[in-house]
Amino acid sequence: MIQNKSIPERIFDMFNMVFLLVIMIITLYPLIYVVIASFSSPSAIYQSKGLLLYPLNPTLEGYELVFRNRSILSGYTNTVFYMAVGTPINLVLTSLGAYVLSRKKLKWSKLFMMMIVITMYFSGGLIPLFLIVRGLGLIGKFWAVILPGAISTWNLIVMRTAFQAIPDSLEESAKIDGAHDFIILFKIIIPLSLPILAVMGLFYGVGHWNAWFYAVVFLRNRAMYPLQLILRELLIMNVERESFKLVTTSELQAVEMMQLLKYAVIVVATVPILFVYPFLQKYFVKGVMIGSLKG
Repeated sequence: MIQNKSIPERIFDMFNMVFLLVIMIITLYPLIYVVIASFSSPSAIYQSKGLLLYPLNPTLEGYELVFRNRSILSGYTNTVFYMAVGTPINLVLTSLGAYVLSRKKLKWSKLFMMMIVITMYFSGGLIPLFLIVRGLGLIGKFWAVILPGAISTWNLIVMRTAFQAIPDSLEESAKIDGAHDFIILFKIIIPLSLPILAVMGLFYGVGHWNAWFYAVVFLRNRAMYPLQLILRELLIMNVERESFKLVTTSELQAVEMMQLLKYAVIVVATVPILFVYPFLQKYFVKGVMIGSLKG
């Protein structure tokens, strides 16, 4: 039987609801503002003050400029390629490493884990990384964007913890039937770990979608730049408007159009990855909890 809540409890619940609503508005409004501004007239949005709750003189000029520019389209294609190729590589390598480290009979397992955990706090730095990538002959190739971050230490530890939660009896039964490690991993461990794999795939996929630093350091051909690097040039470096073929009559109009273009590019770069979350939401909480039960 559900008891009626007391007045203090109702006040507390109401306070929580109001507080969370305010936090939600503060969190979502910047994104909403960018979306609304991307559909607004350049001059109207440039002159507007205060909150923006609806498009001002709605227009699609910003999106027309985005899809007219070849650099943005090639950056979009490159980002999708890096994510589509890099994420499976991340999952396979992380799964293999996590499986090995999760075996109780592994010799010197504590030493290996200590060496891996140390990399979370200390690294060789950019220069040794550059020398390694150059020594492998990857400078200027798309593999230089994918392979240096092929395994995340944190994701490896989380996946290892999830694999350790699977009963040892399943592995022992499989070995009795003649199964080797690869069969145990891909026929038993992986099917039972789909939630954590979905979460790791989301983490790695979002990481590839937002990545730009390795592209700056290792790529030499602008045609291979990911979308986020093109966006960085537009937002931070203020690339010349001639590259976007802006036909304007005054300097002020050019500034207004570049501002509109920035909003449109942010939307184009952000919205696609947001659509991935609803499909993986049911796995997200379960996967993270599975990976955090044991140390």
